[in-house]
Amino acid sequence: MDFVESAEQQMLRSAVAGLAGRYGREYVAKKVKADGRTTELWAEAGRLGYLGVAVPEEYGGGGGGIYELHIVGEELAAAGCPLLLLVVSPAICGTVIATFGTEEQKKQWLPGFADGSLKMVFAITEPDAGSNSHRLTTVARRDGTDWLLSGRKVFISGVDEADYVLVVGRTEDARSGKLKPCLFVVPPDAAGLEYRQIEMAFSAPEKQFALFLDDVRLPAEGLIGTEDAGLLQLFAGLNPERITVAAQTCGMGRYALDRAARYGRERQVWSTPVGAHQGVAHPLAQAKIELELARLMTQKAAWLYDEAGTDVARHAAAGEAANMAKYAAGEAAYHALDRAIQIHGGNGMTVEYGLASYWGGIRAAQIAPVSREMILNFVAQHSLGLPKSY
Repeated sequence: MDFVESAEQQMLRSAVAGLAGRYGREYVAKKVKADGRTTELWAEAGRLGYLGVAVPEEYGGGGGGIYELHIVGEELAAAGCPLLLLVVSPAICGTVIATFGTEEQKKQWLPGFADGSLKMVFAITEPDAGSNSHRLTTVARRDGTDWLLSGRKVFISGVDEADYVLVVGRTEDARSGKLKPCLFVVPPDAAGLEYRQIEMAFSAPEKQFALFLDDVRLPAEGLIGTEDAGLLQLFAGLNPERITVAAQTCGMGRYALDRAARYGRERQVWSTPVGAHQGVAHPLAQAKIELELARLMTQKAAWLYDEAGTDVARHAAAGEAANMAKYAAGEAAYHALDRAIQIHGGNGMTVEYGLASYWGGIRAAQIAPVSREMILNFVAQHSLGLPKSY
């Protein structure tokens, strides 16, 4: 068991950190203020191959795995410029298509994931289903060789800058019984598709949307995989989502803690820097330990996912670790940010110091893509064998 990353992985960390350092939190803050997008950072990360590290080499990617992609997400966030669409586009959609797409679908879309020229967002959450994906009401029915897709989705990130939307629904004859999700690639300008922005209380370059699908007509090849693949093809994307969200959240925690430690070393009110006082130092040290534990579980989850292959038992272990990593990262980053703001005093709430603006993103990581309470339910049921209440 070797806990040291390979030379290639270390080089990737260093290179992504170098890129992110040229953009940083000020770049993101300017984009948010101007109601803009992080187009330049996305384009450069794509051109350098960082967004496509997990895409198979035969389609122009780096041939790595979710481990390499989680490195990219963490290092961007640690420099103050997380890319939310990295989670939904290459991590979820790219993985699903690489795993279950036809050869024609792979040739059509994977090269765009590899160089960042294509953005595909993911639509699963529904207003009435909440965390219960078994209650999905978005339905696809056949019309000759075509599909007609109808339903509603909420909290869908980045539809306004997407080339396609990967929509999770169910076939008309699967409305009752066990969930058999089916996935469709939908152009955002398709007839019958409407999207409206959801105003959020915190600011981010990536906007949130509600989707309304009214008999959106799709060709047969709009279906990814098969309509009978079931949960396997869905979780091919959801576990990488949890892992990359955990990675980015750990990165945001690192950002906050790095600034807290710097302030503790430099800020002097009495005879010594404020970081010399144990009442300040110990909470930061505790946050550091929690973050390292969360990072370790995230690395384990990414490794397990990449090593699972087609082994169902290994995928179950990867899913357990992915959920634990996502939970741990959300808690650790939240504590790190809270303590970073506290050590800064009033400065922690200013735009200049750039900490309070991270609150929304870190707090959201305790809710989405799956809430911490549902993760606890999962662990209680699947890891501890306890009965469920729902």
